[in-house]
Amino acid sequence: DRVVEVLRTRHYSRRTEEAYIHWIRRFLLFHTGAHPRQLAEAGVNFFLTHLAVRENVAASTQNQALAALLFLYEQVLERPLNRIEGVVRALKPKRLPAVLTPDEVEAVLDQMDGVPRLVCMVLYGSGLRVLEALQLRVKDLDFGRREIVLREAKGRKDRVTMLPDVLHEPLQDHLRRVGRQHEAELALGLGRVPLPYALARKYPNADREWVWQWVFPASSHYVNPETGLRHRHHLHESVIQKAVGPAARRAGIPKRVTTHTFRHSFATRLLEDGYDIRTVQELYGHKDVRTTMIYTHVLNRGGRGVRSPLDQLRKPASKESAGIRPAQRSA
Repeated sequence: DRVVEVLRTRHYSRRTEEAYIHWIRRFLLFHTGAHPRQLAEAGVNFFLTHLAVRENVAASTQNQALAALLFLYEQVLERPLNRIEGVVRALKPKRLPAVLTPDEVEAVLDQMDGVPRLVCMVLYGSGLRVLEALQLRVKDLDFGRREIVLREAKGRKDRVTMLPDVLHEPLQDHLRRVGRQHEAELALGLGRVPLPYALARKYPNADREWVWQWVFPASSHYVNPETGLRHRHHLHESVIQKAVGPAARRAGIPKRVTTHTFRHSFATRLLEDGYDIRTVQELYGHKDVRTTMIYTHVLNRGGRGVRSPLDQLRKPASKESAGIRPAQRSA
């Protein structure tokens, strides 16, 4: 309870809250319920090493566990840890993201329809994460300025990205349908959405206003356990995730395609079009440009930009000389 209280006081996201509670619980269970004050540096070292050696977790998973435990000791117990030495670190392989060509993106989108297709168009057209797109509210779309304003995105930072011209009409048609649904719910005494922080107390009727409604609302309501009110949440990300994979298979794309692949493809395409990496960093919301630099692999296409000598032959190789059908030597 104390961990949850501190997390919410500092306005951490619910995803971070769930992850931190998960790792703190696993840490305590690993040490058979011993109080963390008794464990300190040695206990943290032992647990992190176990994750890398016995459970073979990825480096990002081990880092997330470490962040949760540092939060526990520094913010909750108010007993910062000393230097943790001797931890066996999980290996962090350098991997390039899977990206789609424009033709492949179009092929996948052609196999989709409805709201999932519209969401994926937003992901590719604006470079959003899937949850960022699903958490958009009506007021965040500025058609006049051709902008999407992301409120408290990853890292609790606001940022602005482009709203593609080709999405204006589909999004406006979609919002008209959502607006009619909202008006019908207001007539039934519904039409509420959850608001951030204490805005619901400061503005009692704001949760019914059109500007605060989700751009991509869920199909059903839920009862808020804290207030007892019936709210409509945004569409769950699993709805989009479950639509992308089958669409890519139907399109015959021989790659592992996820919702995040559209975001990777967005950055790759911008760099191919000659935009500088600082622009991509700002649109992406990366804190460090080194994170964005993973996409510069597109600037070194084909073996770091080296042209193969085979491509420089004046005459294309025949099937026989290429080894497809070896020629029979005459006696």
